[in-house]
Amino acid sequence: MPSPFLSSEEYDERAHQLYNEGNYDDALTMLREGLGLYPNAVELHIGVGYARLARDEFAWARCSFEEALVLDPEHEDGLAGLGETLLRFGQTTQAMKAFRRILELGYADDIELMLQVGRALFRDGLLDEAREFFDVAVQQTPENAEAVAMVGYAQHRLGDDAGAVETLRKSLQLDPEHSEARIYLGNLLYDRGDYEAALYHLDRTKPEDHWDELGIWRLLELKKSHLRLPDDDPSLRQWDERLAELAPAPDAIDEMLAEIETRAVEREQHAARSQLELFGALLADLTDDKKSPDSHRVVGRDGRPYEGTWEEIVGAMRDAAIGARERTLEEFMQSEARRGFALTGILIPTRDAEGFLRASADAGLLRILH
Repeated sequence: MPSPFLSSEEYDERAHQLYNEGNYDDALTMLREGLGLYPNAVELHIGVGYARLARDEFAWARCSFEEALVLDPEHEDGLAGLGETLLRFGQTTQAMKAFRRILELGYADDIELMLQVGRALFRDGLLDEAREFFDVAVQQTPENAEAVAMVGYAQHRLGDDAGAVETLRKSLQLDPEHSEARIYLGNLLYDRGDYEAALYHLDRTKPEDHWDELGIWRLLELKKSHLRLPDDDPSLRQWDERLAELAPAPDAIDEMLAEIETRAVEREQHAARSQLELFGALLADLTDDKKSPDSHRVVGRDGRPYEGTWEEIVGAMRDAAIGARERTLEEFMQSEARRGFALTGILIPTRDAEGFLRASADAGLLRILH
């Protein structure tokens, strides 16, 4: 039952606390109760909008933000919430109009608001626009490590890896405890092949800093390959435990479905391999006298055949891989060697194409027919 002793500000404060705790249902109940007493309280309408947004109730969220802006057309939080909701409907032009209105009203010095808008644009893939708001935040508070890091994330997504590395290092100079920036930088350095630097940064994080598995898998790989730690090294136990927390074991039904799927795939792959090997043997009998001694035949894990020199085969494998055409052969081999190590624990050399392919075959990742 509504309490007449609470002001609209107190309702908003209590709902805000519940929202921060992730208790969106109770926050919404509190806000509705407040609106029953104070129907023209702008902050309560805005609070309802954000609670609805958190529950993915986008149409209702939009209504709440629009109601708030009828009462106060220049409310910065209402404009930000409306813009974020419009993005969910694909109405980018209208969303940007709401976001830019915030700047026109002079709220550039509200760093949290600038970062909120930037993150919303970043999540929607509007990277140039996100970078604009992150830059505004950095201009206002150049010592803000979070704002600097967000610029680095945008630089990376925009293809400026060198700039992103420099910016993220600057963020960590401002705040060495900024674990999100350190994990991002470690993964970025790993992707660039700078494994020692990647290990340096990932090794300075704690298991609880990680909310996805990628950084942990890479740290474990680097510890085993660069520091030569065995799988059962006690220092790795805490990381294995964190992996278990992030990826809990599937239930019985999931395991059964996965087993059925695996068996079906194995049967298909076995049939494909048998046909390919038979075809390859017949083809070899017909064409061996015409083949150059430098020509070879390889079958990938997916059953796809490749033929040519060692370098041509690696090049064809690279061209067949999704998103790998822009890489050099060396970069492609390094990437596949890392993938192979993660799957098998076997180090695959990348100095030359022949050594790479023969080691991959030894690891069971492909087959060399000739």
